[in-house]
Amino acid sequence: MTDSVKHFLDISATDDAELDAILQSAHAMKQARAGQPQGFVEPGRPLENRILAMIFEKPSTRTRVSFDVAMRQMGGQSLLLTGSDLQLGRGETIADTARVLSRFVDAIMIRTFEAEKLAELAEYATVPVINGLTDLTHPCQVMADIMTLQEKKGDVSKLKIAWSGDSNNVTNSWMHAAAHFGFELRIASPEPLQPAGDMLDWCRANSANVIVTEDPDAAADGADCVMADVWLSIHEQGEGTKHNLLKPYQVDETLMSKAKEDAVFMHCLPAHRGEEVTAGVIDGPQSIVFDETENRLHVQKAILAWCLDS
Repeated sequence: MTDSVKHFLDISATDDAELDAILQSAHAMKQARAGQPQGFVEPGRPLENRILAMIFEKPSTRTRVSFDVAMRQMGGQSLLLTGSDLQLGRGETIADTARVLSRFVDAIMIRTFEAEKLAELAEYATVPVINGLTDLTHPCQVMADIMTLQEKKGDVSKLKIAWSGDSNNVTNSWMHAAAHFGFELRIASPEPLQPAGDMLDWCRANSANVIVTEDPDAAADGADCVMADVWLSIHEQGEGTKHNLLKPYQVDETLMSKAKEDAVFMHCLPAHRGEEVTAGVIDGPQSIVFDETENRLHVQKAILAWCLDS
């Protein structure tokens, strides 16, 4: 990796000014598209002749479509690669894959399991690498969520945000975001599923206002936003045990009533209605889940432009 390469690996690895610049760019790009047809390409085609390699080792709807459309709307192209398409599936090292792809494409987005694989890819790539998701973090999703809250609520540093359910990769990125954007994050999880100790140590070291509790009512009390995610992540085992632990953390109408009257509900999708959230909440007037989904496109366009200095 050369010093001039700009990776987007985690919110925690990107400084405050750059995060703010990415979000400002995302808002501007969204505004510029308002009223335009789906086939509208950004003026000047800022990523013309640029190619993004997209590596997927996990299933995807939103990440795959939004990155592909992002490249097309900016005049570039994307190349879809799965584990079965690459020699990675036959034992080629991540380092060699990084070196090879760097000779062909302008940037690499990877959606994978181990955070170590992302880090090694970035270490050996000579083009920007973007974290499309790992088991540890999901920064593109949370950047889109922050953008959505800015649209709906304004200054996010004044907000109280409640998370109810399993502490997972999305929660970890929210913890990173709490340090950078200054809001209060309340995480309600059963004790066995609370954030890892090293994440909490990071929060303390970086002055993140993060509160962890086993009480979902306490987390939701007076919150501006309530969030949930699926109880069982992709390829995760132990459905019965986790579901039993998490039943009290379902976001239903009663839990939402603990939050502020104008509170919003967020979920990164896909959702399992009747498990982590009731249909009445996710399909109700407080839900902004599809605004979040759309903003994945705009934020990732801004991330691509930032990585590629376009």
